[in-house]
Amino acid sequence: MSSDSPPLGSLSRARRNSVLAVTAGQLRTFAAVAELGSVRAGAEQLNVTESAVSASVASLQRQIGAALIERAGRGVRLTPAGVRYAERVRHLLGELEAAAMAALGEASPDRGWLRIAAVSSVAEVHLPDLLAGFRGLLPDVGVELEVAPRNRVWSRLRGHHVDLAVAGRPPLDSGMVTYAVHANDLVIVATPGRHGVRGHETAWLLREPGSGMRATLESILHSLGNDAPCLTLGSHGAVIAGAVAGLGATLVARETVVSELAGGRLVEVPLPGTPLSRPFHLVGQLDLPPMARRFVDHVLASGEWRSPSVSAPGRPTPLRRVADLATLPSQ
Repeated sequence: MSSDSPPLGSLSRARRNSVLAVTAGQLRTFAAVAELGSVRAGAEQLNVTESAVSASVASLQRQIGAALIERAGRGVRLTPAGVRYAERVRHLLGELEAAAMAALGEASPDRGWLRIAAVSSVAEVHLPDLLAGFRGLLPDVGVELEVAPRNRVWSRLRGHHVDLAVAGRPPLDSGMVTYAVHANDLVIVATPGRHGVRGHETAWLLREPGSGMRATLESILHSLGNDAPCLTLGSHGAVIAGAVAGLGATLVARETVVSELAGGRLVEVPLPGTPLSRPFHLVGQLDLPPMARRFVDHVLASGEWRSPSVSAPGRPTPLRRVADLATLPSQ
């Protein structure tokens, strides 16, 4: 694919019409290449040929009148214009999907979709039961659950690719609304007899880059001046399994290792500053889709989550009782 910049031309009516004639398919193809940094990877994700992806992006660049990508080694990278365009395209695609979900929710209130992004610790412990109970009330609802590190969770919500996100505290000044919170204590755990944790002799097991748990543990270790080796295992389940196997100590949500603690396979290791209170937040945009609002009702009615007293940028809209869940109007 050529990296030469297409001629800008003049902003004539014909040029504006060309820009406005860009299709959603072209935008999705460009977004895939921009995210993955590769035409081949984009083609694999979209299940099309590489030549089709190249042709789509080349056509898009001609219509826009600016080079959006350029070759970089064996892959591609965004040009400055491509970076700016990709930011808007991701948001636009999320809005298009949200619009479709909103229309479906209005036309068939009980047959819509619920899209959630969540960090692994809450996705593995809390969401299965909540989603099962929700679909028990509304069996025709489709569910999409994306499990991802904290940064991607907030990015997916910000871009309107999901209706709700569940993670730690949302970014400041994000414009997002917290609709429910759940207590969550973080503790250091290791196999019994691992007294070297205090003596800086034990290896530390870290989550994947971008994980809030990883950032918190790194902050704790920095404050303690701990220079023991750190091993990146890459997932919530992996660090727990590694700790049980005696590979090292790690930081986890206490409720994710209840059985390991009860069975004596792991013990809590008291360190200065722990345990840490880091509540989970169920977060969405200010204007929730109907199905997402019904799920929030369901979550609050479970008794394990509570409505926050104050939520930036304001209080959440009052929610209905779960007894009315199955018959809520779609507005």
